[in-house]
Amino acid sequence: MTQTLTDSAPRIEAPTAVLPALHIGRHTIESPVVLAPMAGITNRAFRRLCRQYGDAGSAAGGASGATSLYVSEMITSRALVERTPLTMRLIEHDPDESPRSIQLYSVDPETTGRAVHILASENRCDHIDLNFGCPVPKVTRKGGGAALPWKTEHFRRIVASAVRQAAPYDIPVTVKMRRGIDEDHLTFLEAGRIAEGEGAAAVALHARTAAQAYSGTAQWEAIAQLKQAVTSIPVLGNGDIWSAEDAVRMVRETGCDGVVVGRGCLGRPWLFTDLAAAFAGAPTRVQPTLREVATTLRLHTVYLAEFFESETKACRDIRKHIAWYLKGFRAGSEIRSRLGLVDSLAALDDLIDSLNLDQPWPGAPAEGQRGRAGSERHVVLPEHWLESRELDDSARAEVAQAEVSASGG
Repeated sequence: MTQTLTDSAPRIEAPTAVLPALHIGRHTIESPVVLAPMAGITNRAFRRLCRQYGDAGSAAGGASGATSLYVSEMITSRALVERTPLTMRLIEHDPDESPRSIQLYSVDPETTGRAVHILASENRCDHIDLNFGCPVPKVTRKGGGAALPWKTEHFRRIVASAVRQAAPYDIPVTVKMRRGIDEDHLTFLEAGRIAEGEGAAAVALHARTAAQAYSGTAQWEAIAQLKQAVTSIPVLGNGDIWSAEDAVRMVRETGCDGVVVGRGCLGRPWLFTDLAAAFAGAPTRVQPTLREVATTLRLHTVYLAEFFESETKACRDIRKHIAWYLKGFRAGSEIRSRLGLVDSLAALDDLIDSLNLDQPWPGAPAEGQRGRAGSERHVVLPEHWLESRELDDSARAEVAQAEVSASGG
């Protein structure tokens, strides 16, 4: 892959690292950055692209971003136990992908254990992340995702089951969660302590509630509070990291041990180059021209074609990425609309050739928030869910229906 670094400032000799390597169980993550699992986004094709750009960070004077942790898109434990074809495809990794990381969504301790046993005993991964951050209504209304840690003992049993099955294979289990259901029902401190006590190797906090979804502002002070409460394992911060500078600021303000980056890298896999450089103390940042962005967009499509084993499916999938890649550049509504209907690599090439590819990086217009933010909402929960922290038989039956395909948190 051609490296497309543009320096916005002179290189620094022997830079001072902002943050040391991240240790998650037996794994040393030299660049303390985690790619957040995103449904329909962080498949093998996108992870490969991010790793390749991350590796360019070594030329920026610091650790290679290829050593960051790139987590698969979320899979459900039930689908894994049932070995559905799509799930088995989603857990595939490139031969050079290490550590191989999978995020698992589950609502039942027994199914969790069976799923983890499959992953561990069949040597399908090196790290497992448990998702307790999903805010999607069809999940929370059944008591899953971000609603589940409210039931503290049930949450404990799921984490304990995963750790117990993974331990004989020396596979670390981590937990990703939100602040809570809403401002009146925060769960993150207790959940963090429980995860730590049950043997989780790290905890990650998306500093929003389920009610916020992706709206408003992430409350970074909650990450600092969690860092004070959880002292024996790493605490990772997530939420509103749109640039390498945001990541460094989060670390300095919260004391977290690493960062989890989600929407900030949409259409911008070179963010992992920036992050590797920033945490190594170097000022180098990627500022690609539109030509370089278009080259990356096409390469992403090629990787998707390999992943899906279909050029047509790849072109359909890349459509959702196009607006993110072109953010801030002058492309025109007609070309953007045609790109949104692209159905072949040849058509994509023709449309790319029609762009003014000599445009420089547009700066501020290309930066900032990516993806939909939405607005704060009422969290739909099972009836009487908030009346007790215990899971009664009725609630248990409800939760059992919560394992559906949904985005991560």
